[in-house]
Amino acid sequence: MSKKVAATELQNLWSEYKKRSTIESRNELILKYSYLVKRVISRLTFVNNPSNPSMDIEDLVSYGILGLMDAIEKYDPSRSVKFETYAAFRIKGAIIDQLRKQDWIPRSLRTKAKQLSEVIDAVEKEMGRSASDQEIAKTLGVSVEELRKTMLEMHSFAVVSLEEQLHEIASSLAASSRYDDPEHVVQVNELKRYLAKAIDELPEREKMIISLYYFEELTLKEIGMVLGISESRVSQLHTRALLKLKNKLARIKSDLLEGGLS
Repeated sequence: MSKKVAATELQNLWSEYKKRSTIESRNELILKYSYLVKRVISRLTFVNNPSNPSMDIEDLVSYGILGLMDAIEKYDPSRSVKFETYAAFRIKGAIIDQLRKQDWIPRSLRTKAKQLSEVIDAVEKEMGRSASDQEIAKTLGVSVEELRKTMLEMHSFAVVSLEEQLHEIASSLAASSRYDDPEHVVQVNELKRYLAKAIDELPEREKMIISLYYFEELTLKEIGMVLGISESRVSQLHTRALLKLKNKLARIKSDLLEGGLS
């Protein structure tokens, strides 16, 4: 089947579903786009990491399918946004929402993460530069070894927590305007600009880890090989970088959603 014929058939399927909303046409669309669920899960950086709690991939697929169904129901083919882009956003959001509801991170670890995040923020504000492990550990009143062990333990939490924050902002922007509205485009571009600036302000090695992890999609082990450090050290540095980014994002969250950034 040629790409042109396949595209026409898909367009007809969308028209059928939006006109009649039959179960048959919906199920066919789910089958057509089910590959998006696996793609999104494979790119979730907190899946299959050594420091993660056990995650059932089948459960993640189930959550993703719910997100796909929601995307199919709410998608407007007349908009200029591709369905794949819209669906990936909904699928990831559904997975993150379910993980949050399950409260799969121990409360003690959440408390440690909050405390560590606040200390990093306070130290960096006082010094006007990035904080080292030694400076953070001293302020916390623990050894560098204890600090690094804690950062290793909270890696998954740090990743999911930042994902939640980003998704919350993106969802709020999406709810406030149409995807193709000029105002929405400006807000999204502003968010991207701010994130790029926040990443650029990280120390060189942390910035490299963020780039390799999210944009090049390398594993922790592969990043360690590139940088010549252990996989666990990559995890620790990544946790520290994520907490810094989360602090930076929290500062502009309300301004961004109110459209007050310049």
